[in-house]
Amino acid sequence: MAESSRITARDGVRADARRNRERLLVAARAVFAEHGIEAPMATVARRAGVGVATLYRHFPTRDALVRGAFAQQMETCARALTEALAAPDPWQGFQQLVETVCALQREERGFPAAFVAAFPETASEHAQSRQQAERDFMTLVRRAQASGALRADFHPSDLAVVLLAHCGLMTALPEDGAASRRLVAYLLQSFRTGPANKPLPPPAALTLRSLPMATDGPQGQRPPRA
Repeated sequence: MAESSRITARDGVRADARRNRERLLVAARAVFAEHGIEAPMATVARRAGVGVATLYRHFPTRDALVRGAFAQQMETCARALTEALAAPDPWQGFQQLVETVCALQREERGFPAAFVAAFPETASEHAQSRQQAERDFMTLVRRAQASGALRADFHPSDLAVVLLAHCGLMTALPEDGAASRRLVAYLLQSFRTGPANKPLPPPAALTLRSLPMATDGPQGQRPPRA
């Protein structure tokens, strides 16, 4: 049995190492959902049933663990943005993008904070990816506004407001998919151009990077990392 655990796959990764990595990713998603992405790394290791040293061999930093845990969701977001830009109807592309991101928030309770923290400032390659995503979203917004479907006073920070509002709902009612879908529908309808729409107050001073997600500690301070 011990010998069989050392059998390597075609990519050179040992079977036992692969199992440990998968256990860590499953444990990380569960711990992040319960305690936020600032939860101690040791808590993730205990949940996975492995030592802390094993965790750090697979994921040397917290950012690496967060990105690994939600890699599939991040890829889904990136693909949704690409598809939204390619949609013949800019409004449909915009709507599908918002619905996709909110659906991911609904499915993975730890994802909202991971989405915000996905591209740390210290990593230039991730900063470039984030900046490109922001530029692509602005392009989508301008196209939807030019089509006459998206209200002219929609501001990119409004997406941050949507995610924050939806995150609050999912934190309070994590199992209520109907409430989630209804809130998203209300918000999307409010973004559409219409004769009854009155001008909005000035946009919020929010970006995706500055969202005070549910993982924040007292007075909006994040707890210290382990």
